[in-house]
Amino acid sequence: MKVFITGATGYIGYNVAQAFRRAGHQVWGLTRSEEKKEMLARQEIRPVVGNMQDPGSYRSVAEKCAVLIHTAFDYEADTVDLDLKTVESFIETGASGAQPKTFIYTSGCWVIGDTGKGMADETTPLDPIDIVAWRPNHEIMVLAAEEVDGIVIRPGCVYGKEGGLTGLWFNGAEEGSLQVVGDGSNYWTMVHVDDLADAYLRAAESRMSGEDFNISDRSRWTVRRMTKAVARVTGYDGDIQYTPVEKAAEEMGPMAEALAVNQHVDARKAVDLLGWRPNHGGFVDEIEDCYRAWKAHNRS
Repeated sequence: MKVFITGATGYIGYNVAQAFRRAGHQVWGLTRSEEKKEMLARQEIRPVVGNMQDPGSYRSVAEKCAVLIHTAFDYEADTVDLDLKTVESFIETGASGAQPKTFIYTSGCWVIGDTGKGMADETTPLDPIDIVAWRPNHEIMVLAAEEVDGIVIRPGCVYGKEGGLTGLWFNGAEEGSLQVVGDGSNYWTMVHVDDLADAYLRAAESRMSGEDFNISDRSRWTVRRMTKAVARVTGYDGDIQYTPVEKAAEEMGPMAEALAVNQHVDARKAVDLLGWRPNHGGFVDEIEDCYRAWKAHNRS
């Protein structure tokens, strides 16, 4: 298949692009930077220099591809409007060139909201936390679009390699200030970036339409347990600092709520329909490898 990916030099997008190329597909990756063209070319990913603000910069490539994957998230722009613009552009592109087109949209498990002690799956009504309150409307657009076969992927907290949010813990420990929002009794739903990339690949190859998938591994550790593991592997000998959500929100805004969310998410739909299974045991079990990889990425 011919595949076009936004955010191809980002944490999720780069690993997704590599998974598709390893599977033998032709992959084009959008990057805003001339400097990052070589980063993609070294992985046999064809760079497309452009940006989401200007759909015309990538339109001709997207039209000839059978799979469109949106993983980019621009924190420096008007995030919500730019995401909507890209969704609309991809849906519109579905009527041109290669058809039918599969459009895979990246959402996240935060749209489910706090699950408390219960387990959520794709039938659970969405109750998004404030920072992603806009995402369900974009999910609906993708799943209902007639011009494309829409699929929504909702990753849990992604770890491994460059590190994602867990990289913030490694960085804090190395800088002498390991901090947690809340009391650490909450659970994050987790997934290794390679397992997540495999879910995208399986979803694209399935040719399904109108389906959403929560992608989460089977690990069940509290944030307190995970940060204690970070302290151990990094040699951090200070106190882990626990900040009440309300106080953290004064500095971080709605991100504080996100870091304190408590979630248990079931990914059996992906197991049943896509044959997906996480190969990685979880962040705590693999923390030595994760820490070494994070340090290597930060040295490069």
